[in-house]
Amino acid sequence: MEDSLRRSITEPGSIDPTANDELWCKRVTSIPAFELGQQYQQIGDEIGTAVLEILASGRYIGGAAVESFEQQFAQYIGVSDCIGCNSGTDALYLALRALKVGAGDQVITSAFTFFATAETISAVGAEPVFVDIDPETFNLDLNQIEAAITDRTKAIIPVHLFGQPVDMTRLMQIAQAHQLWVIEDCAQSTGAKWAGQRVGSIGQIGCFSFYPTKNLGACGDGGALTTDDPLLAAQLRKLRDHGQRQRYIYEEIGLNSRLDAIQAMILQIKLRHLDDWNAHRQAIAARYHNWLTPIPGLVLPGGLASGEGVWNQYTIRVTQPWSEGAYRDQVRQKLQQQGIGTAVYYPVPLHRQPVYRGLGYEAGSLPVTELVAEQVISLPMFPELTELQQEQVVYALKEVLTRSA
Repeated sequence: MEDSLRRSITEPGSIDPTANDELWCKRVTSIPAFELGQQYQQIGDEIGTAVLEILASGRYIGGAAVESFEQQFAQYIGVSDCIGCNSGTDALYLALRALKVGAGDQVITSAFTFFATAETISAVGAEPVFVDIDPETFNLDLNQIEAAITDRTKAIIPVHLFGQPVDMTRLMQIAQAHQLWVIEDCAQSTGAKWAGQRVGSIGQIGCFSFYPTKNLGACGDGGALTTDDPLLAAQLRKLRDHGQRQRYIYEEIGLNSRLDAIQAMILQIKLRHLDDWNAHRQAIAARYHNWLTPIPGLVLPGGLASGEGVWNQYTIRVTQPWSEGAYRDQVRQKLQQQGIGTAVYYPVPLHRQPVYRGLGYEAGSLPVTELVAEQVISLPMFPELTELQQEQVVYALKEVLTRSA
């Protein structure tokens, strides 16, 4: 039975949902978009022991656990310094502050990303400037960067979205030609590489999130900044701790954004497994790509050929010539009825958010971003996803699209 189902998926044009209903009903199980329980089962004993050690030590903020993780993560990324902080959002905010981006400045970034990327630009008093994206990688369209640069532009924040690295060779050339800072938003791409170099080591500062669903996720909030500039590292350490270099001597306004010791210890344990987990994600993405290629009505994500992406999400586009958003939502609903969990990142682009109406972006101003936002569906993706589970996802998607045509 398993071989029959596998052939029905892998052989182009061979899937016939109406002929395989009985077979499918025997196989269906609930498959979530993301699942953390299996990962914990693998390393739960080790985490439990480590957490109890931290609790017994009484050193919950800072200390050896945080310092050790910072050193290990800096070495992994390939930089001299890592500065732990409270979240990926704080990492972006601290990076902008350290580079003295503020009122009157502009920062170029993507409108197809999580809100924090633009929110932190606004939080320091600067203005986000949105450019359109590549329809396959969902990353910044580098052909549009230079047209967006003005005499107020201070920095660029490339987002390595869904684990796929931006072309950092070309982006750094643009930034250097115009004397702009580059802050890498690596929230979804820990471990990804561009031209053999890990993201977070290429721009002036790399910003990471350790939210639980990330490739390297804590058991709560957490984040980090990476840099090769010792002066920036010192400034970041000061800003994350209320603006003090020495205790009770405050040189400027900072904030309280520290990575706690329990999360640092958990991240140390998980870091040892990260490359293996990312390799599983890459294998899952390759199977999705192979099995989904023959199915009409889909646009598959780019970036597979480089082998350097780490696939925090595997995001497809479902295309129909009418009512794009409604069709996508209909497909998701039918997949959910089959027990297949999915997600949408992101249904409303940032330039169309209520808070940014004052920036003057009209409907159609970023056409690729707006189209993609109505078409994207992220399929189940986590390292423990089995090949048989993937078969069920692909079969269900084929069935839904066939019956919706």
